[in-house]
Amino acid sequence: MADSNRDPKDIIDDAISFIKKERELYGDFSVDFESKESTKNESPATQTTPTDNNAVTEPSLQESSSSGNNQQDEGFTPQEGLFNKDESNDVYYHIDKCNSLDELKTLCQKADVLRTDLEGTQLVFGVGNPDADLMIIGEAPGAEEDKQGEPFVGKAGKLLDKILNAIDFKREDVYIANILKHRPPNNRNPKPEERERSLPFLLRQIDLIEPKLILAVGKVAAQTLLDKNLSLTKMRGQFHDFRGKYELLATYHPAALLRHQKWKRPTWEDVQLLRERYDELGGQP
Repeated sequence: MADSNRDPKDIIDDAISFIKKERELYGDFSVDFESKESTKNESPATQTTPTDNNAVTEPSLQESSSSGNNQQDEGFTPQEGLFNKDESNDVYYHIDKCNSLDELKTLCQKADVLRTDLEGTQLVFGVGNPDADLMIIGEAPGAEEDKQGEPFVGKAGKLLDKILNAIDFKREDVYIANILKHRPPNNRNPKPEERERSLPFLLRQIDLIEPKLILAVGKVAAQTLLDKNLSLTKMRGQFHDFRGKYELLATYHPAALLRHQKWKRPTWEDVQLLRERYDELGGQP
């Protein structure tokens, strides 16, 4: 219930702040911001307080910002179809209309909302078997991935291939993608707003592939997909329900294993668990 004791000017300030955030997420739309100034000029007797039916609500996709590699303090709630507004000129409106990976890739190539603040990057859409029963999701492309337009092709990619081979997978058996589809500068973690803008495209990509299992590699990927502000230690080692459709397992990113040998053992335990569950679900091959 709205607080009737609040100053109406404060409520209107909150509403304008909310609308600006919505514009950043969903694109431009018409709003009369002059109402803020006109309200300030009204006498207290002529100002009105919003009723409960018009109370301002906060957006459900919220995450506090950070710099560098610091993790976010707040999670955010991925909501299917949230971005798909009924506006034909809005790129999000067309996501669910994509009935194939090729159509989705074409849409992603046109989507400036997927770009980071690093200029001149190319789209890194995803690669692998479009009918894969296992999908691997990292956080963002690096320099080599950006250069080749393919995820996990650098040193970390070679290590990922070795891990897959160790549990009897070939790279072409699975599908590999990232939370972000464009490279961020200096290998920094994806910003909250970048993850929010990119997530609807990735969710559609997952639904088109329909894997039996998802392996999220790295804390950023796991936190984003599971909407949990937890350490990777607490998220790994168990299967999580993902959107009521899929099972998701989190483990360490191959790039982290190149720097920290101590995480190789738990990663090996995770991928063995993955293979066992994959076989239980009748995954192919």
